[in-house]
Amino acid sequence: MTLVAVALTVALTACENKATQEQQAQADMSSRDSLLSVIAQKDNELNDLMTTFNDIQEGFRQINEAEGRVNLSKGQPETSQREEIMENLAFIQRTMQLNRELIARLQQQLKTNTSASSKLKATLEATIEGLNAELEAKNKQIADLTAELEQKNLYIAKQGEQITSLNKNVSDLTAQNEAKTRTMAAQDKEIHTGWYVFGTKRELKEQNILQRGDVLRSDQFNKDYFTRVDIRVDKVIKLYSKSAKLLTNHPAGSYSLDRDSQGQYTLRITNPQEFWRASRYLVIVVK
Repeated sequence: MTLVAVALTVALTACENKATQEQQAQADMSSRDSLLSVIAQKDNELNDLMTTFNDIQEGFRQINEAEGRVNLSKGQPETSQREEIMENLAFIQRTMQLNRELIARLQQQLKTNTSASSKLKATLEATIEGLNAELEAKNKQIADLTAELEQKNLYIAKQGEQITSLNKNVSDLTAQNEAKTRTMAAQDKEIHTGWYVFGTKRELKEQNILQRGDVLRSDQFNKDYFTRVDIRVDKVIKLYSKSAKLLTNHPAGSYSLDRDSQGQYTLRITNPQEFWRASRYLVIVVK
């Protein structure tokens, strides 16, 4: 073999080795990126669970505080205290309903969670059972408290009114309080309502959501195309796409767009008050 042939052989071997090393390095990098993506997805899913759990715990804390205010108030059964008592009871009922929705959300998150071990899932399922039991216990406490307060109101009314007028007044008061509670609950839900939609540019244009490159340019867009959410409860939106961009204005620090292990995006709203401050409509374009 000539010196030139030997040199060419050595050069070709070196190139092949270099190519093999580069391919191996790319494969290693791809595996590392994939592993990091899986780890990030696990962290995000567990963080979602803990966020919902913390919201539920905060709800129970607020219920206990309001219950304490009612207990203090019922020791002073003057007529002037009734409105304060009813407001606290209405607040308790609204917060308990919110906790029901959050517990249902926690159950759904646990059902779709792919990162928690079987042991952790069993622990969380037991925790959810405990939260439901605590909610039912609170239901009974509030029912007993309401019955006791009704008896006190009845006794107070009897002191200065005839029995015939008493029944009508109590009935009217009950109806007024029920109507007020329903109105406040509806207002509370409306205050905490947001709307979101995601779709391709073509889909958004067909619904007049995207017009001439502008989002929600006029009020003629199809509002029925949007999904209604409670901004206190719904903080995670799966987009089922490897490409996603927010078209409406929401502060950058109030959310994150995270990829799952399949590379598909999930929107996580980390600060709901800031996120929805500028607009209660969320529009996301996907491919």
